[in-house]
Amino acid sequence: MIREHKETLDMTRTLQNLSCEQEEVKSSVLNFAECKLMEKQKGVFVIEGQAGTGKSVLVTSIFNEIQRAHNDKSSVFSGTNNYVLVNHPEMLKFYKRIAGESSVLLKKNFDRPTSFINKMLKNTEQADIVIIDEAHLLLTKKDVYNHFFQENQLQEIIKHAKVVIVIFDDNQVLKAKSYWSKQKLIAILGEKNIEIKHLQKQFRVEADADVQDWIAEFCSKKIQQVPKKQKFDFRIMNDAKEMYELVKEHEKTVGLSRLLATYDFPYRLDGNDYFVKAGNLNLRWDRSNPKESLAWAERSDTINEVGSVYTIQGFDLNYAGIILGPSLGYDEKSNKLIVRPEFYEDQAAFNGIKQLGSNIETTKERLILNALRVLLTRARKGLYIYAVDINLQKKLLEC
Repeated sequence: MIREHKETLDMTRTLQNLSCEQEEVKSSVLNFAECKLMEKQKGVFVIEGQAGTGKSVLVTSIFNEIQRAHNDKSSVFSGTNNYVLVNHPEMLKFYKRIAGESSVLLKKNFDRPTSFINKMLKNTEQADIVIIDEAHLLLTKKDVYNHFFQENQLQEIIKHAKVVIVIFDDNQVLKAKSYWSKQKLIAILGEKNIEIKHLQKQFRVEADADVQDWIAEFCSKKIQQVPKKQKFDFRIMNDAKEMYELVKEHEKTVGLSRLLATYDFPYRLDGNDYFVKAGNLNLRWDRSNPKESLAWAERSDTINEVGSVYTIQGFDLNYAGIILGPSLGYDEKSNKLIVRPEFYEDQAAFNGIKQLGSNIETTKERLILNALRVLLTRARKGLYIYAVDINLQKKLLEC
């Protein structure tokens, strides 16, 4: 068994060791679901939390509890038809693997939102409880390419379920076709039979508040002095290859260490290899392997690749080396990070942006900064940053 696989399995074995905050939210969710099922009312429970606040761990713990009660004839959950949905293929692999290792969970209870919606429509079924992880990835418009023919996935899921539990972070929206805001979420849900809880405690980034503040400010385009003398290994690098070697050393000793990059380097889903070229480093982008049972972050061979926001979102790493590509630069006059959407290679992320009715450039900037935030909040023990833009690199090294 490879090291990454073992570490992730170890994590799933301790899912029941929740924090007091998580236990409180879990209890609220279960009570909410019980009441709605007993009263035969529809209901939506929203759990908000930024990256690293333990949302996916909580999802698994809640679903474990519900499915364990599935065979208990004295429970309101007895015989219920329940699902976890996630619009993220790598996270779906992770959940299905957990189900394969569990005596309580079944793989068939984990699905993509579109597959669930189309199945419910075809069979004229209704689920009892549906948990939507990474709900900020749900489609907010028709997407024929992905076989979604309605207007909003959340609205459709609510139609086909009695109780819906929504896990949401509007700072992780990455595409115009799934463009969510807190206001939009509330507008769709309304106020009746809705309960909202917030997760605040940070579990992933084992850094002092000044490092976490630096990351938050940087993702808001503010460049602060880099914190020194940290237990958390936080460094600005001037050599991309040296950063990669450092990540590889951590991979040998503690595992779960990877190189990641902003989506600023050409990539196509055509079966060919594409490369991230940053300074003296030339390394292959992550390959698309939908048949792999393990998620990208869990496979040992991916140390030889650069991961994107789409392969790493939702996952923890021990150490991460981040390449900031040409879409991110530095403006000396304002002393701020500048965002250049014209250099962003994921132009598909902007499809349908005109229909959102907001400032196009501002929206593009928000999507890019959200992706940056996802990348910078993956690592538990150490974070290394290399900027391709010379002015930005110089500024960061000076801080």
